[in-house]
Amino acid sequence: MKLMQPGAELDGFTIDECLHAGGMAHIYRVHYSQGVRDPGFPMVMKVPRMTAGDGAENIVSFEVEHQILQVVSGPHVPRFVAAGDLENVPYLVMEYVDGKTLEHWLERSPDRPALTGVDELARLGVAVSLAVHSLHQQNTVHLDLKPANVLIRPDGNAVLLDFGLSCNAHYPDLLAEQLRKAVGSPSWIAPEQVVGVRGDPRSDIFAIGVMLYQLATGELPFGSPQTEGGLRQRLWMDPVPPRRLRADLPPWLQEVILRCLEPEAAKRYSSAALLAFDLRHPEQVTVTERGERRQDTGWRTHLKRWFKAAGMHYQPSPLAAQQIDEVPIVMVALPNQDSTDETLYSLRQAVARTLGTRPGARLACVTVISPGQTSSTSDETSETVVHRRYLSRLRQWAQPLDLPGQQSSCHVLESVDVAQALVNYAVGNRVNVIVMGAATHGLKMQRLLATVPIKVAMAAPCTVVLVKQGLPFERLLSESQAPGAG
Repeated sequence: MKLMQPGAELDGFTIDECLHAGGMAHIYRVHYSQGVRDPGFPMVMKVPRMTAGDGAENIVSFEVEHQILQVVSGPHVPRFVAAGDLENVPYLVMEYVDGKTLEHWLERSPDRPALTGVDELARLGVAVSLAVHSLHQQNTVHLDLKPANVLIRPDGNAVLLDFGLSCNAHYPDLLAEQLRKAVGSPSWIAPEQVVGVRGDPRSDIFAIGVMLYQLATGELPFGSPQTEGGLRQRLWMDPVPPRRLRADLPPWLQEVILRCLEPEAAKRYSSAALLAFDLRHPEQVTVTERGERRQDTGWRTHLKRWFKAAGMHYQPSPLAAQQIDEVPIVMVALPNQDSTDETLYSLRQAVARTLGTRPGARLACVTVISPGQTSSTSDETSETVVHRRYLSRLRQWAQPLDLPGQQSSCHVLESVDVAQALVNYAVGNRVNVIVMGAATHGLKMQRLLATVPIKVAMAAPCTVVLVKQGLPFERLLSESQAPGAG
């Protein structure tokens, strides 16, 4: 379709100006024509290119995006307004979101000569990961994540754009049915997509890894392959370690990036929420050889992977929401004072049961202390010393659970409002399950703080398991020694 001129009208919308004229579509600012109520937000119209030389994927992508935009919602996607008829003029009208795409951070100019700083990179990674996690919770996988399709709002939140290659588990996958080849952007496509498997949420995590690599080094980890053979190399090849290209990158960040870029999906993060968790808590990341690596992976390793990839049979993915629910973030709220052995034991048993049914779940051990418990005037009560003391207690409590290093972490929060601090932590870290005692602060404080668990249960965005304290050990012992006890 030829470019529309400002002032033209189409189905009750007035064209303002063309914002983008790309290979797949034209995008215009639009508003309702006179007499129609303002929706309360600015709008854009996306019109697919349909000239004689354009491929069928343009129309298929239009149908896919039309389908997806109507079933996803939330702050990380544009709001859907209207769509045009394919037989007349196909178009999509949606919310115009203000912000800058990730391409802005990749631009090199006299006023932006430096690479993205580590703190800023982590912040951007968290924003993108949380947006992707929200999409996966709606059983939708994007499958075309790249800097041009990720927009960062002024408030720091991410919005995902362009769902033309996406799929939703509850709707027919039009691209898989009509196009029998790998579909995606060559530089960001995941290995399983190369062989035609769509719908795995870990494909989006691979793409996030590519973008983090770009932000960290200014380079693409796999270049810009133009052939099927070039695309297939990522099934067995590792990229150059980021720290070899940029010496100031910390090992924890390379650990995170290279874990996202693992050729086998099972070795990546199981969910985008787990990725966001590590980016938000770098001190808790367990650094392996992967994070310390500076040399290229040896040819023998690549040869073994090549043989493995040649005979690998990729399986269809389960529902995205089901897959990420199987690897939740479990938070246990531990009392920091007046706690009994029985309380701590009961909490540990409850956590063990919860984790036992969910292999690969992440455990966050959290305690809340009062700001008055730390003071900079004394070495014994300084903030650093107090935090280290409570972190040590949390680690001691978790030690009998015998969890791998990448599956547990400990966190000390400071707040005068215990319940609100726990809820805020759960919201910010996308916690799936909270385990806490029915009287988290022990018998002495129970009467005063008995409402804390109730407040958490009422305000938490997830499942809350309240654990009743088990029988005191002394009573168990006396009962076992009583006459007739067997």
